[in-house]
Amino acid sequence: MRKLAIVANWKMNMTQESGAALVEDILDALPDGHNNVDIIICPPFVALDRVRRTMEGSRVSLGAQNVHAEPEGAFTGEVSAPMLQGLVDFVIVGHSERRTLFGESDDFIGAKVVAAVKSGLTPILCVGESLEDRQAGRAVEVVNSQLLTCLAGLDDVSTLLVAYEPVWAIGTGEAATPHIAQDMMASIRDTLRSRFGEAADAVRCLYGGSVSPDNVSDFVSQPDIDGALVGGASLSADSFASIVASASEAAG
Repeated sequence: MRKLAIVANWKMNMTQESGAALVEDILDALPDGHNNVDIIICPPFVALDRVRRTMEGSRVSLGAQNVHAEPEGAFTGEVSAPMLQGLVDFVIVGHSERRTLFGESDDFIGAKVVAAVKSGLTPILCVGESLEDRQAGRAVEVVNSQLLTCLAGLDDVSTLLVAYEPVWAIGTGEAATPHIAQDMMASIRDTLRSRFGEAADAVRCLYGGSVSPDNVSDFVSQPDIDGALVGGASLSADSFASIVASASEAAG
């Protein structure tokens, strides 16, 4: 049975001080028990070290929000995977905001995935369709194409996390229905199985897009949904802790 994962993506929010304070509040708010859920927090780069020191000794893991494909070089403002070694365990790759706002292609994202794995980091690969894609009936085609291209450089995906984030549901308050999400997750797992065999059964598939304490249990109750990638709701300690608790209880 795959263990649930709840990932907090703080995006471009929180300073070193406010990030450390939020982690302290989250640790205080998390209920006792609920060890059937892995909790991963992804602050902005500038807050990573301070947050890491604040959460030291807790059961919460640390992730980064992005990584460059090259190990070093003339890439002003970028952060490489070797720079993140020893600082984080996870890294979000291919978030829809990176695709739409910064023009990242599937090939470039795939190179980032390989770079992360080579440095011992676990990628959280984001895939998802636009509203136009869904209305045109090509959502599954688009997502599976993203998936296969981004993972073309890997031989083993057993530790990978895949976050399905329908672009039309991110930050809009309009979450996909659990049925829509489950259908896409099942397709994702089938695609992974066709390429990587039984290792696909170990991949944790997360739903991302307007996740809240009120709807998370409906998502993680689906057979192929193994957690959530949480955006805005992760900026509130009480809200994020409630999401963790609700997911844990739904998973039994």
